[in-house]
Amino acid sequence: MAFHSTFSALPIRFCFMPQQMEPSDVALTPPRGLSVFFADFQPSALKFFMSKTFYITTPIYYVNSHPHIGHAYTTIIADIFRRFRSLFGEDTYFLTGTDENGQKIAESAAKANISPQEFVDKMSQEFRDLWPHLNIQHDQFIRTTDAGHKKQVQQVLQQIYDQGEIYRKAYEGLYCVGCERFLDESELIDGKCPDHQVPPQQHKEENYFFKMSAYQDWLIQSIEENEDWVYPQRYRNELLQFLKEPLQDLCISRPKSRMDWGIDLPFDDNFVTYVWFDALLNYPNALGWPDGENYQKYWPHVHHLIGKDILKTHGIYWPCMLKAAGIPVFQKLAVHGHWVVGGSKMSKSLGNVVNPLDMKEKVGVDPLRYFLARDMSFGEDANFTEELVLVRYNGELANNIGNLISRSISLSRSNFENRIPPQGPIGELESELRQQFESGIEQVKAYVWGFQLHRALEHIALLSSHVNKYIDTNAPWKLAKQPESRERLGTVLYTALDAVRVIVGLLSSVMPDKMKIAWGLLGLNEKELDANQLAIGLLPEGLELPKPTPLFPKIKETTKSEESKVVQKPKKDSSPAQASSTSEDDLISIDEFFRTSLKVGKVVACERVRKSDKLLHSQVDLGEGTPRSIVSGIAQFYTPEEMVGKRVVVVSNLKPVKLRGVLSEGMILCTDDGKNLMIVEPPQEVVPGTEIR
Repeated sequence: MAFHSTFSALPIRFCFMPQQMEPSDVALTPPRGLSVFFADFQPSALKFFMSKTFYITTPIYYVNSHPHIGHAYTTIIADIFRRFRSLFGEDTYFLTGTDENGQKIAESAAKANISPQEFVDKMSQEFRDLWPHLNIQHDQFIRTTDAGHKKQVQQVLQQIYDQGEIYRKAYEGLYCVGCERFLDESELIDGKCPDHQVPPQQHKEENYFFKMSAYQDWLIQSIEENEDWVYPQRYRNELLQFLKEPLQDLCISRPKSRMDWGIDLPFDDNFVTYVWFDALLNYPNALGWPDGENYQKYWPHVHHLIGKDILKTHGIYWPCMLKAAGIPVFQKLAVHGHWVVGGSKMSKSLGNVVNPLDMKEKVGVDPLRYFLARDMSFGEDANFTEELVLVRYNGELANNIGNLISRSISLSRSNFENRIPPQGPIGELESELRQQFESGIEQVKAYVWGFQLHRALEHIALLSSHVNKYIDTNAPWKLAKQPESRERLGTVLYTALDAVRVIVGLLSSVMPDKMKIAWGLLGLNEKELDANQLAIGLLPEGLELPKPTPLFPKIKETTKSEESKVVQKPKKDSSPAQASSTSEDDLISIDEFFRTSLKVGKVVACERVRKSDKLLHSQVDLGEGTPRSIVSGIAQFYTPEEMVGKRVVVVSNLKPVKLRGVLSEGMILCTDDGKNLMIVEPPQEVVPGTEIR
């Protein structure tokens, strides 16, 4: 089988066994002039880089309070991963749900003066009702109060008990009600639970314990031998670090004398099951463990998507429980960071949550999905403010992608009787754009399959910028005034529209409603999108183009700080100097300004500075042959991975200094609004070393 070079260069870690490929009966008929380009392209090559089946789960959300933007993020990301892999022909299954047992539920119900069952029914419905409003399409919604789940939990408990791996003993320790577990002193910060900011209570009682310690060596070996089992790598390292200490047996019960809202232990009805032992079993139970058809089909392909605050339960407790029960362990544990508001993790207990429906009303559901997927570097924490949402919306969606869709359609309508123009001979600029898209589609797929959705969207935005640049370079508005250039005009506009089609296809999993509209604006209403269409050159000529409406109209938001400003108008006889807010002592001469050398650089490598939470150490190419070593205080806003490949502006004639023992030979310029730093980025096409004047 022949493979087009577009796909043959995909990194090997995203490839699967060749026997998974199937012959394709799809016949591609390229538009005029593209027969050579598609001579060795096979649609089935797209199938080579994916598993046949994909099962993704979110955590089941604890219903002691209302859903917030953190819950929305995890569920939206899972939905996007599922949609994207389904687009490429995989058989997918997406599970979410609610966790409804435990002490916090009983306490919240008591405060509301209703029964625990009434309370969880009400709160679970809030989560279920929210997801359609965010364009989330799950295959199943599980509740841990479901009768089937209860029965399956008891079946697992009885099996492990019969194996002699559960025993009863008295225990005394520090118990956190918020976490619903005993904490080691080493986990505390200033004597408090790090998640709930309250001291745990000393507690003594008899309980049942699972012999989790027996699985420590097996777990360490499994993590060490499977580098991709936990992603990103830092969380794998965190688990291995934790496992350097002896693993304690896990308390899996709570006496009914203290708390009776939960699943009864099958071997002692004086106790209920510890909420985490109950909740984690939802993932196979939802599929009908142990004999269900869906369990047999999807469980071997399960990927868990979780927040970093539940890494220990999913990375330590869960695999040990699976091993003891004889259930195959998950394929991947993908761990994301937290949304930070006002410097603190978004948390119900801290009272700094953001209602996702409030933000949906401000920018729309699809732009909200885009922001959440785009702005969190997977695995790292991210800032959430309304201002940041609007900056991303107006910058990438309105000015870049939305503008591209609108201008390419409008120019084609006005010059080719409201239809997609015929494509004439392609030239060097078209070949260059195609190459950018060939490698770009490949890179986007690699990022998505590698759980780096933020990078995938960054790359799609870059592809859109390439097309906007292509239009500007070819200036179709000038070609339209030259009758002899009509064939060339058709080629330029066809190429732009065709590229828009691919961008719309790539974004359809992220913004399904908006991209469905865009698909219709390209005259493709009746054509279902599939992966075989995600290649340049397949847009049919002559389709009628409806009149475009702005997909992302710009949003102007007046902040509270702006509203409170009082602008003092200068008097009529005021001189410019008097009206200026800058004193003469602050002014510099033009000669002083020109002493500063500003150059464009490209970051070729980056790492964190040891023992510093704020500093990154970058190697920056300034066209000097050897990269400059530059230390910047931007680690709270950018990860090393995000920095690599960025164009930056560097003050190149600063005296070298050492910061934390690392040589710094320049300064990277950033904007600072008092809340966030943003790197000043020159256009990607500017060559490193170019002076800024």
